[in-house]
Amino acid sequence: MDYREVAGEQEFVARLGHGADWREEIESLADDEDVDAAWFIAMGAVQDAEVWFYDQDETEYREVRFDEPLEVASCVGNVSLLDGEPFAHTHAVLSRRSGQAVAGHLDSATVFAGELYMRTFEEPLVREHDEPTDLDLWL
Repeated sequence: MDYREVAGEQEFVARLGHGADWREEIESLADDEDVDAAWFIAMGAVQDAEVWFYDQDETEYREVRFDEPLEVASCVGNVSLLDGEPFAHTHAVLSRRSGQAVAGHLDSATVFAGELYMRTFEEPLVREHDEPTDLDLWL
């Protein structure tokens, strides 16, 4: 395990723009406020979503597209630098009208309504390639 102590710096609350892309809205806030590292939680609803599942055997993401209204029952993630730009690593649990849940790495979704809380860290976190997983991980 790799770890280090981080200190909180700023806190933001935001309403995501109707019709905007969920993850891009988070990255836009980070870019506007010069946030290099943060943790966030969010909730709301989306009009559609593309969720990724990481195939550990093939070491690549598999996408699943949902072209339907979904509740964002839970959304959690972090912001760090990837190739010098803020990247919002976003995971979500989405609920269908039936109450059935789908979940995974949220790549994109069209915002119906969204509320976000973000806490920034003083030190930047940079994503780097992790050989065993073939993922870009922070620290």
